[in-house]
Amino acid sequence: MPGLEDLYREIILDHYRSPRNRGTLDTPPAVMAQGHNPLCGDEIQVYLLVDGDTVADVKVSGQGCSISQSSASMMTQAIRGKSVADAHRILDAFRRMMGLEVADAPAGEEPAKLGDLEALQGVVKFPVRIKCATLAWSTLSQAMENAGA
Repeated sequence: MPGLEDLYREIILDHYRSPRNRGTLDTPPAVMAQGHNPLCGDEIQVYLLVDGDTVADVKVSGQGCSISQSSASMMTQAIRGKSVADAHRILDAFRRMMGLEVADAPAGEEPAKLGDLEALQGVVKFPVRIKCATLAWSTLSQAMENAGA
């Protein structure tokens, strides 16, 4: 009987083989940010369209290992259509899961649900791969800053 680790591996491979929300968005009004992991050569571009207080659309392009590319795919699904505030909560929750320092959530605030993103929690056992998993997320953070969100 397959275990949780097998399920997580399948989720990661599925997003790597069939990435969601690949491509570009016309800029402007969308913004773009680029990220690069010099340790392994992963490259990513995040295109973000914020409409009011909503992440109206998000696309990614680039190349890299299965961890970086599947994380980017899952990230787009997690934040697309969400409020900017929810996108920030998801971003912070993912960073916490990866063992990165993040400001504490306000008292009484529900932690963000990560869903399929939890498949990447095993990456923390391999510190050199954490940058792979978080590359899209740090690039998203820059794109959100560029968008004033």
